[in-house]
Amino acid sequence: MDDATLLHELAPEAERLLNRHLGTAKEWMPHEYVPWSQGRDFVPGEMWEETPESLPPAVRSALLLNLLTEDNLPYYTLHIDKMFGRDHPWAEWTRRWTAEEMRHAMVMRDWMIVTRAIDPVALERARMSQVSLGEVPEPPTAAEGMVYVALQELATRIAHANTGKHLADTAGEKVMKRVAADENLHYLFYRDTVTAALQVDPSTMVKAITAQVIGFEMPGTGIQDFKAHARIIANAGIYDIGIFLDQVLVPVVRNFWKIEQLGGLDVDAEQARDKVMRHLERLGKVVARYSERRAEAAG
Repeated sequence: MDDATLLHELAPEAERLLNRHLGTAKEWMPHEYVPWSQGRDFVPGEMWEETPESLPPAVRSALLLNLLTEDNLPYYTLHIDKMFGRDHPWAEWTRRWTAEEMRHAMVMRDWMIVTRAIDPVALERARMSQVSLGEVPEPPTAAEGMVYVALQELATRIAHANTGKHLADTAGEKVMKRVAADENLHYLFYRDTVTAALQVDPSTMVKAITAQVIGFEMPGTGIQDFKAHARIIANAGIYDIGIFLDQVLVPVVRNFWKIEQLGGLDVDAEQARDKVMRHLERLGKVVARYSERRAEAAG
C-alpha cells in the first residue's frame, strides 16, 4: 500500500486519536516552572565556571542533548509535514504537535539559564551548529515514519524523565517531568496510529517496523560530539541500550504491537518479522554482556 492510500485509510482513526489527545492534554505555562528569583544578569563575556555545586558531567550532557534535540523542532515539523501531508486530520495533528513541542525547548532553556545548570555559551554555540545543519532522521515512507516517531517519542520521554531524576533541583525535576508527560501523549498518538495501520496493511507495517527497529537512531545524532555525550550518559545509567531494549522495543514491538502473533503476512513480511525478532535476541545478549562488564567495573 502506498503512502497516500495508507494515510487516507488511517484518517478516521487519526482524527479519533487527535480528539483523544486534545481531550487529554492539559494546558500549562512554561514561565510558571522557572525559578526566576534564582537568576542574575550575565556580564558580557562572562565565563561559566564549574563549582562543587555544579551538576555531574553526565547530567549536563543529558540536559544538553535533550535540549538540542528539542531545538531542532523546525526540521522535525518540516519532515512530518511532508510525511503526513496537508489533508485533515494529519495537518491539524502536525501543527498541534509542533506547538506543544516548542514549549519544551522554551522551559528547559529558561530553567538551565536561570540556574546556570550548564555553560550558556557552549549551549548557544551547540544550538547554532545543530540548527544550522538541520539534520534529522528521514524515514523513506509514511509507514516507516510512523514507526520511527512512536519509538522515538517513547525513548525521548524516558530520557527526559531519567534526566530529571538525576537532578538535585526540585524545579528542574518538575520541568523534565512536565516535558516527559507531553512526550508520553505524543507517543500514544503515534503508537496507536501504528496499531491501526497494522490492521489496514500488516505486511507493509511489519516491514516498516523491522527497518526502523534495526536502523533506529535517536534524533540528536547530528549534534556535535553526540557519541561522546551518549557514552557518558549511558555510563551514568541515565539512558543506554538496555533501557532502549527493555523499556521501548520489547514493550512496544513485542508486547503491544504483538508482531509475533500477526497473521496474513506476505512472504517478505514473514522474513522481516523473523529478522527483527533475531535482532531483539541479539540486542538482549549485547545488553547482558554490557551489564556484566558494568557490574565488574563497579565491583
